[in-house]
Amino acid sequence: MLDFLSPRLIKCVRHVNLNLLYELRVRADKPLRANLGGAFVWLGEGGVSSVNSALVPTRKEVEDTLFAACGYSVYSVENQLRQGFVTGKEGERVGVAGTYVYEGNRVLSVRDVTSLCIRVPHAVEGCAGEIFRLCLADGLKSVLILAPPGEGKTTILRDLCRLTCRERNCNALVCDERGELSAGELGRTADIMRFADKLTAFTAGIRALRPDVIVTDELLPEDYAAVRRATESGIAVFASAHLKAYGDVPEKLFSRYILLDGLGNVGRILDEEGQDVA
Repeated sequence: MLDFLSPRLIKCVRHVNLNLLYELRVRADKPLRANLGGAFVWLGEGGVSSVNSALVPTRKEVEDTLFAACGYSVYSVENQLRQGFVTGKEGERVGVAGTYVYEGNRVLSVRDVTSLCIRVPHAVEGCAGEIFRLCLADGLKSVLILAPPGEGKTTILRDLCRLTCRERNCNALVCDERGELSAGELGRTADIMRFADKLTAFTAGIRALRPDVIVTDELLPEDYAAVRRATESGIAVFASAHLKAYGDVPEKLFSRYILLDGLGNVGRILDEEGQDVA
């Protein structure tokens, strides 16, 4: 995990508990920052430090880290980079800030990279237990998890998939568009489709893999057509979205809506009409 970091960054990370490291913010010529257990701290070569003692990555260290995360082949991940990220081999999602180069209306490349947001995947076994008990104990239903970025939606989705595979022995298709969702154990009856857009993955999966449930992350408004196709075919969908309220959901296609209240904490569970069920 995180073996693509440049040497000085690795030295900093070695002094923190990786089980609590959720995010690493690497900015050229600015202090190194990390999210540890839900709180942001500064990191120096000895671990957590004051801002004045924090490591200040150079532009070259930012570029070297990104190049290593790309597997030393930018060409092989250029489609990801056009979308502003690249995925490490252990499922680390590396968000990229820099200068975007356009050709017409299409992103051609990203250059002069100045910042990286490295999100570290975690497997928290049992974190979806409450959701499974309250929403799925009596059978499969479509579930949408709502929360702002960084509140544990992906971690909960992984565990919900694992629990459902174990308890139901159902066929689960994991649509992992960014290569992050499938980091970790997903269950012995799960099939994984990486780096395909949701419409492609859902369509191919429904036609050829016969899933009982499709699991996917970070729905955008244009993705609801794929969800509708699945639910109309009798397939349950587990998904997440960067939304805060039931009223913000573009199409009410799910049977249960989980509103998180802080990191990994279930706040409210609503039914298809937006009424509390727990």
